Amino acid sequence: MALLDPNSKKTQSIIKIVSVAIPVVVAILFGVKIPNVDTSFLPPIYAAINGSTAVLLLAALIAIKTKDMRLHRALIRFCLLLSIIFLALYVAYHMTSDSTPYGGEYGMIYYPILISHIVLSVAVIPVVLYTYLWAWQGNYAKHKKWTRFAWPIWFYVAVTGVVVYWMISPFYN
Repeated sequence: MALLDPNSKKTQSIIKIVSVAIPVVVAILFGVKIPNVDTSFLPPIYAAINGSTAVLLLAALIAIKTKDMRLHRALIRFCLLLSIIFLALYVAYHMTSDSTPYGGEYGMIYYPILISHIVLSVAVIPVVLYTYLWAWQGNYAKHKKWTRFAWPIWFYVAVTGVVVYWMISPFYN
């Protein structure tokens, strides 16, 4: 028996709540600082998770284009798991470390990428969850329609996460 019924209003309500709660909780947790915990090793790990997610999203796209739904489903589920792990590590890092100011000469490139990354990382949550829900319900027409937005946004967020890390990493203490 599934934990959630994909056809219930409760499931859609949970998606709405999660889509609002995640950014709100992350914003609140950024104000929490736990002293004397060294998580300086985390940024390259969560950048690698972002990079892995991007590669696996490409693999999921190839799998569905070759009609391998089983592989596609497994890859997307793994991408969802990686996204959850990323979020946990990202929050842990920011709860234990001060923000790193960008000190490079390419701020005109860095800040637009960072801002678009942040905005789209919030927007992608409900889009991906609803896209997943439509597939879970077997509503593949709606799933395919939503995927036209979900996949490129999710891929962009994963790739720009790596780019942002690469650009800011020389300024970590």
